[in-house]
Amino acid sequence: MHEEHKTLAPNFINCAVLTISDTRNKQNDKSGKLIIDLLNNDKHEVTCYEIVPDDAEVIKATMKLLVKNQSVDAIILNGGTGIAARDVTIEAVQPLFAKELPGFGELFRMISYEEDIGSASMLSRATCGSINHRLVFIIPGSTGAVRLAMEKLILPEIAHGVHELKKDLS
Repeated sequence: MHEEHKTLAPNFINCAVLTISDTRNKQNDKSGKLIIDLLNNDKHEVTCYEIVPDDAEVIKATMKLLVKNQSVDAIILNGGTGIAARDVTIEAVQPLFAKELPGFGELFRMISYEEDIGSASMLSRATCGSINHRLVFIIPGSTGAVRLAMEKLILPEIAHGVHELKKDLS
C-alpha cells in the first residue's frame, strides 16, 4: 500500500537547506553542499540555501519566513542537534511543529547505532515534523550523519511526505 502511495508523489520537490553554525560559511560548509548535491542528484530543486548562526531567535525567524515561502515544500536543517549549550536548533524549531514525526529520529539513531556511531548515537536529537504543510528535517551537521540521513531516510521518503502533507489542500 505505501508503495502505491509513493507513486502519487511528485517527481521533484522544492527544498530549502539551512546549515546552523557559528563557524561555517558557504565556502567551507561541506554538509550543506552535500545535502544540496544529494537533492540535485535525486532531481529535487534547492530554492534556498542559507547559513544561520546558532541562535534560537534567528533560527526561529528564518523558519517562520521559509514556511510561508510558496517555493519551499521541504526544509532540511543540519547542525545544532547535540547536547552542547550552543545546540539550540531543536529548541527553536520543535515548538513550531504542527505535527512531529518521532519515527524519523528513532530510525536515524537506530541506523547510526548499527552502522558506525554506536552508543554515542543517543546524543543526537535529530527529528522531523511539519510546519505550515512543509516537511522539516533536522539532522546533525557532520557529513557522515548527513549522508546517512539523506540516503537512508530523507531521499526515499521526502516526495512521499510532501505529497501526504499537501494532498488535502485545495
